[in-house]
Amino acid sequence: MRILVVGDGHSAIHEVAVVRALSQLGHEVQAFYWHSYFGANYVLARLWRRAQNRFLVGPALSKLNDDLVSRAVLFQPALIFIYRGTHVYARTLARLKRKLPDCQIFGYNNDDPFAKGHPPRLWQHFLRSIPFYDLVFAYRKHNLAEYTAVGAKRVLLLMPWFIPEKDTPLVADGVVVNRFDVVFVGHYENDHRVEYLGRIAESAYSFGLFGPDWDRAPSVAWLNKYYPVRPLCSDLYRETLSAAKIALCFLSTLNRDTYTRRCFEIPAMGVFMLCEYSYDLSKLFEDGVDAVFFHNPQDMMRKIEYYLEHEAEREAIAKSGYVRVNRDRHDVISRMAYVCACVEVQ
Repeated sequence: MRILVVGDGHSAIHEVAVVRALSQLGHEVQAFYWHSYFGANYVLARLWRRAQNRFLVGPALSKLNDDLVSRAVLFQPALIFIYRGTHVYARTLARLKRKLPDCQIFGYNNDDPFAKGHPPRLWQHFLRSIPFYDLVFAYRKHNLAEYTAVGAKRVLLLMPWFIPEKDTPLVADGVVVNRFDVVFVGHYENDHRVEYLGRIAESAYSFGLFGPDWDRAPSVAWLNKYYPVRPLCSDLYRETLSAAKIALCFLSTLNRDTYTRRCFEIPAMGVFMLCEYSYDLSKLFEDGVDAVFFHNPQDMMRKIEYYLEHEAEREAIAKSGYVRVNRDRHDVISRMAYVCACVEVQ
């Protein structure tokens, strides 16, 4: 099947992973990435294009949409898969449907476009476009009804994934060398995570903190010794998580998450995952067998203490988590096989 994958294209874990997985499944795949439309060599031009990228209006955005139609008409795909279509106009989807009547258009968004707290203009084109998609994939269960309410023709769930070639156990000479007792690799968010992580940072445990947006965090004493908190590239991400006895996972309150991508990546690397509890996660992983869940700061600290002292139990849970995510096929290739199975025969 010919498939055109459309998206920003800057991230190896999002659109790029989709392209690679679809290709591995044997499909003829082309990518249309729009991040290059918003760069420039000169300062003023770069600022002007950045403004268009932020406010989602302007000649660069119009050219992007025109070029997308031209590329699709030239390629003649059976499926167009648009990843987080913030930059795609509703009228562009209408044009694609007129020019390619036999092509199906699927949309997917890893963020929650109905949640409060996102920049107000971020979802303007995406939400207007929803009625034009043949199928919208929801990342979260609560988005299923919300997409339907704003005009989606067909909505199905597509959970996040791990990438097999990236998210694998890291073993050097048969032994994993632990640099941290506990590590959290993730973004700052204005929720409870600062309080929770502060409990660990102020304890006697060795603690590693990495991820984006921590410069936006409030000024609290424990954070000072970790500044600047930096995000990690793909290889360092895997190495850092693998170098921890316990990897923490928090759920985004901004996106109303009940699971997240790291819930699959951490076990896939063979690392012990300690994650805040949700009902959905309790159905994906057995508590105390495949992963361990906490309900409050005291519970988190109690479980950190217990599992650092009980290495055999910790390692058994890490191994079981690895088996579980692979057995239940939470990898990107399996997810994309499901996407392709959703294409309706014309």
